[in-house]
Amino acid sequence: MSHSTSEGRPVPEGHPAVEALTTLARAYVRRAPGTLGKAALASRFLNARLREHPRRRVVDVDFGARGADGAPGARFAVDTQDLIQRYLYLFGSWEPHMTRWLRGRLRPGDTFVDVGANIGYFAVLASRLVGPTGRVVTVEASPVFHERLLRQVALNACGNVRALNAAVSDRTEPLTFVLASSHNMGANSIVPYDGPAESTFDIEARPLPDLLDDEEIATARVLKVDVEGAEGGVVRGMAPILDQLSPDAEVTVEVTPDRMRQLGESAAELMETMREHGFHAYRIANEYAVGTYPAALRGPAAVPVRLRGPVTEESDLIFSRVDAETL
Repeated sequence: MSHSTSEGRPVPEGHPAVEALTTLARAYVRRAPGTLGKAALASRFLNARLREHPRRRVVDVDFGARGADGAPGARFAVDTQDLIQRYLYLFGSWEPHMTRWLRGRLRPGDTFVDVGANIGYFAVLASRLVGPTGRVVTVEASPVFHERLLRQVALNACGNVRALNAAVSDRTEPLTFVLASSHNMGANSIVPYDGPAESTFDIEARPLPDLLDDEEIATARVLKVDVEGAEGGVVRGMAPILDQLSPDAEVTVEVTPDRMRQLGESAAELMETMREHGFHAYRIANEYAVGTYPAALRGPAAVPVRLRGPVTEESDLIFSRVDAETL
């Protein structure tokens, strides 16, 4: 992609004018009121530009409400080559509907467990919300992302986070993780992949109950699972502690039926495990397309809606003992 000067000569991609235009466009998308033109600007120019010409910055992230420690947001060190970090640079948010839902759930003194914590976005949010009397436990298999998470925790002085470089399954077993593309570096997965891999690593997995202490289980308010297809084994391994959780505890799981099938797993089995332990399933809206973010951030929060029927596509589910049509 090239641009033209007023005289019609092409401007190379690395030209200062293009960099200045990128900075101004990002400032408009991030800071200007309203949504006019933001979706088109983000999807047609900024997303590809920041992916192919990465910026490494420390940026402010506004979670939208003050936490238990009085802090309104946080700071994140980002590399815009990666999807999540690019969205944090562009919008100051990731998964805005889940962010808002967690803000309404976590309170001072709660425990938040984040399985598949990536660079720690939700961990830092939860750290703010549960405050110094609460706890956050992060589980991230990738050594690279575990180190990045530790950097975010240190950057935000999150003294209530216990960060584990570990993998989770239903039994103790060695697992091999494959990363297909550095453009979504959080998508490390144990799902078989035949194409050229960006990187691989091996790690021993354990059931989640083996990684948590009794107090963390007893005080857990939200357990979040985002493991790129391995959620069947994670939930099966959680079964022994589901009845030990507090009555108001909730579990969020990104369920990916296609990836699960590649591992010989079944979304139906996962749903049945949660039903057997008294949990009802609700679906919360979640869009990853960059053009959806301006409206999602400015519009009303999505309401989790009772799921009736099978899970047929990638879905962000919230399992709760509340029996209603919406959460």
